[in-house]
Order: sequence, then C-alpha cells, then structure tokens
Amino acid sequence: MTPIESTDGLPEIWSGDVAVVGGGSAGCAAAVAAARAGARTLLIEAAGFLGGTGAAVLDTFYGFYAPGAAGERVVGGVGWEVARRLLDSGDAFERPNTYGAGTGVTYEPEALKLVWDDLTEAAGVAVLLHATLTGVVGEGRRVTGLVVATKAGNRLVRASAVVDASGDAEVAWRTGAAVERPSAEQRVQPLTATFRLGGVDTSALSTKELHRRMAEAADSGRYRLPRREGSVHRTVLPGVVHTNLTRVSGVDPTDPWQLARAESQGRAQVAEYVRFLVNEVPGYEAAYLLSTSVRIGVRETRRLVGRYVLTRDDVLAARDFPDAVARCGAPVEDHDGGESTIWAYVGGRPSGQTYGVPFRCLLPVELDNLAVAGRCLSATHDAHASVRSMAQCMALGQAAGTAAAIAADGTVAGLAVERLRDRLQAVGAIV
Repeated sequence: MTPIESTDGLPEIWSGDVAVVGGGSAGCAAAVAAARAGARTLLIEAAGFLGGTGAAVLDTFYGFYAPGAAGERVVGGVGWEVARRLLDSGDAFERPNTYGAGTGVTYEPEALKLVWDDLTEAAGVAVLLHATLTGVVGEGRRVTGLVVATKAGNRLVRASAVVDASGDAEVAWRTGAAVERPSAEQRVQPLTATFRLGGVDTSALSTKELHRRMAEAADSGRYRLPRREGSVHRTVLPGVVHTNLTRVSGVDPTDPWQLARAESQGRAQVAEYVRFLVNEVPGYEAAYLLSTSVRIGVRETRRLVGRYVLTRDDVLAARDFPDAVARCGAPVEDHDGGESTIWAYVGGRPSGQTYGVPFRCLLPVELDNLAVAGRCLSATHDAHASVRSMAQCMALGQAAGTAAAIAADGTVAGLAVERLRDRLQAVGAIV
C-alpha cells in the first residue's frame, strides 16, 4: 500500500458505504447498482457530466448482442435498462455492425447524459462532478479514503468499499497494486478523435465504396489518412453522421505530455478526413463539421493484474467460469496501431458463442475492499481487446457495485460469489 503521506486537516466532503471513482459506463452502472442494493453511494467524476467515453467520444454501444445470425442478447441489468430507455424514447436505434461484432445500439449522446442523471438521482446516488482523484488513503489491505481535487480545494472521501471505474486503474495503481501495460511487442491500442458531420446524404454511398475511395486517396498522397477503413454511420439525427476514423498511434495515454500532443494530432486528423470526405465522397459535397469528441478516445492504458487474468485462449475458446459475473461475445478487436484492425472471433467465427468474465478479474490480489470495473479489469492485451466494449463495462460495473454494497464491511474479496451471482440474476443481469 502506498497511500499519500497525510490527510491531517483535510476537510471531509463525504462519508458512506461505497465510493465509485469514474462516471463512465462502468462507474455509473456500479453506483446505481450499489445504491439500489441499499448502500450509501458516492460517484466521483472529473467531467461535468456522466457517461464517460459513451457521452464524450462515441455514440454506439457494442457488446449487448453476440455476433451471429441469432443475435442473442448477452447483457441485461442496468446496462440494458439504459439502452431500453434510449430505444423507447426514440433516442436510439439498433443497427448491424459492418465488421461482424454483433448488433450495435446507436444513441444520441446528449440523451445518454440525461438517462444517467435520471438513474443516479432515482437510486439516491450522491454525484460529485468536476472532482478528480489525487490520492488514496489506506491501512493494511484496505483503502480507507480517497483525496479528490474540487473547485473548493482538496477534499477527503471516506468509504467502506471502493470501486475503481476510472478506466486507467487510478485507484489500484495509486495503492501500489499490480497493474500491467502493453509490452513493446504488443503496442498500446491507438487513440481516436471522433467527429460529427451535418448535411450528409447517407444514401449516396456504401461503406465498401467509401473504404475503396479512402484507400485510393491515401495511396495517391493527396491526403494524410492514417486509417483506410473505419466507421462512418448515420445517427438519430437526420443528415448527421458520426465517425470512427482517426488513428493516433504510439502514444502512452498515462503520459501527460504524450496525451496532450495526441489531442492536437487527433484534431489535425479530423480536419484532413473532413477535407477528404467533402472533396472526394458522393453525398458529402455539402457536409460541414458539427463537433469533435470532447476528448480523444482512449482504448487501453493500465490493466489490473488481479486474482485471475482473462486470456486470449479464454476468449477464443468461449470458456465459462463458476464465478462469472458477466458475459461477452465480442471478437478480439485489436487496432494495434497499424493501418487495419485485427479480428479474432469467440469460437473461431461469429456464431453467437460467449465466454464468462470471472469476478476474480475485478479483484486486486493486494486489497480486500477494492473492486475494479470497466476497461481496467484484469485481462491480457488480447482479451482486453474483446471485453472492453461498453455493454460489458456496464455489466462489470453492476457486478462490482453490487458486490461492494452487499459485502460485509465492504470486504468484496470475502464475498461468496454464489450470493453475488444470485443477486445479479434477480435484478436482470445475465451471468
């Protein structure tokens, strides 16, 4: 345990049962689940809104459905409640994924923010926005407090249990728990700045033809396009498309200078892709830039080395586990920093098979009252490239939040997994 030196004189801003760090897909689901299970719950988020990458960068949930003709839904619970609300209000629609990763749920990000506001408020979650984790307080094998920077200065949070849904394993890393980053042989997945265009005739061109023109333009040298394929898809709004095209490679997102540079590189790439689309692609002649992502999209940083490390073999063999708390059918989707994406399917082909994600992947070896959730779970680089989808992040968040709420004295490491699985299934989760 490597906590901060002292909290003497630090004002306490909140004390309760469960503190969740990170208000993205995993953290929001964790906080809602914990509060619904009866815990006094705090959700800490650095931005001014909830939803994380789902609201700041993306507009499509993947992972709810396994690939294959049957289109079986494999995530329920809080995550599906969010998707269902958006679908029922007309703020989302389902669409097949061009790359065979299963049906996606494309939504309006502004509506997603409101859904998370509603769900957290209804559950009784205390939400602290514009608050950034700066330190961890601990004793023995327990996290006893968190230090957060707010507009009023540094403040102390006390909780019996903590859920690290930071995306970067911020809490686990600050305690000295074992974390892993990609090796030199397996480069960290690239970053992507997304953008929206208005004034587009979405019926004018197929995805296949778009990719052909993109490759041709890149080969010609007239445009600097680091990625020759990607997603340009319609949205809930007429004439508006959302993109996942740019690729900023060779960046460690935990290095502050590299991350700052990546933001400007992402914006420069956006400008180049817009120039290409408007000048070269039918249907985009009158298109205009509406917005860029609030921040650059990060796929991978630190990952916990937990009580079990999910592997590529586990994923591809569709392996199940007695302590599984979530399911996933998404392929290994490794962007790898090159020009194209590497795909490998569960069971060898898009056949609807799934694997289980063990509860142990959420538990640090070194700590008893901390659980992680979302993309900082314990998994290898390859397995992480499958299990990081937002639907799985919500499922894992629900599992972590529920465990933190029902474990005696917040000791999630000592919780009987059968009790946790029963509780999750009772509220609609699929395990």
